[in-house]
Amino acid sequence: MGYPDTFHGFAVDSPKTWNQFKKTELKPKPFESHDIDVQIDACGVCGSDVHSVTGGWGDFKGPLCVGHEVVGRAVRVGDHVKGISVGDRVGVGAQVQACLECDLCKSKNENYCPKMVDTYNAQYADGSWAHGGFASHIRAHEYFTFRIPDKLETKVAAPLLCAGITTYSPLVRAGVGPGKRVGVLGIGGLGHMGIQFANALGAETYALTTSEDKVADVKKMGAKDGIVTSKDGWADKWTNKFDFILCCSDMTHRYDLAKLLTLLKPMGDFHMVGLPDEALPQLTAGAFAGNAPKLTGSHLGNHQEMDAMLALCAEKGLGPWVETLSVGEAGCKEAVERVHENKVRYRFTLVDFEKAFKDERKD
Repeated sequence: MGYPDTFHGFAVDSPKTWNQFKKTELKPKPFESHDIDVQIDACGVCGSDVHSVTGGWGDFKGPLCVGHEVVGRAVRVGDHVKGISVGDRVGVGAQVQACLECDLCKSKNENYCPKMVDTYNAQYADGSWAHGGFASHIRAHEYFTFRIPDKLETKVAAPLLCAGITTYSPLVRAGVGPGKRVGVLGIGGLGHMGIQFANALGAETYALTTSEDKVADVKKMGAKDGIVTSKDGWADKWTNKFDFILCCSDMTHRYDLAKLLTLLKPMGDFHMVGLPDEALPQLTAGAFAGNAPKLTGSHLGNHQEMDAMLALCAEKGLGPWVETLSVGEAGCKEAVERVHENKVRYRFTLVDFEKAFKDERKD
């Protein structure tokens, strides 16, 4: 059996074998009239993939095929799909379905729908499982399948489907723009996109990083400067200076969070998009009394924000700094190990899908 009844992907069996990928047959959900099948050409590697395969965000039932930054060609389009045709280059991010009927969905907050289905390690209402993008194909609802602008190179576009929207959406929703000072904390796969977006939106943007050797990089990304948080007394001159801090690190549990909150102007946001495996550090109520900071977070973004983000990247030439690896047992292993060890600047994209899945492709 093969496509369209089954897909193939590189999957892991359990957290104990989190870096051991094997080519596996995957059974997709039944195809419906609003669905699109995408033949994958590239897939970004996200920190979420590592948190998932290692069991950091909870145990799972294998085989688990991760990957939620997918770009490819639409090869099958449901009868009720509008705006996407067979052959179009499209992308799928970290969500593949929502009810589209509840109050949250109707208010353009489908990324918080109680019935949302994540791109992998999630079940549909009928009990079938969603499978990710380290695979030959992916099946998604049309509302979560996006046309990729012609100006965006496939390997660059892929990480935008998660890292891009995850950092763009909270900045836009917070009204970041001219006259605002923004700090981006944690300069990795998420943070290096947050800098670019905050700058493109018109904010005076600073990077907060423990790595002095990243300062030159963040200036190229659009930051006015890099604030090295590993230096003694680094915070003294920045007390009450920021309107918004975008925390892109998944090491927040190791930070002096009370000190970081003092950097905000009254009613400023410390907004988390990095999600550590561990709990946040304890805070007393007094940490919120001195300057009335807000501790907030978000998940992805909505359909309209995804379209706007992709258009902005195409218009202004924004995008992730990408290293490529060939999809396969060895490439997937190297990718998750190096992301786990923070040895990538600043994002991986898996490529060469036509070689790895030559027998499953519809060309």
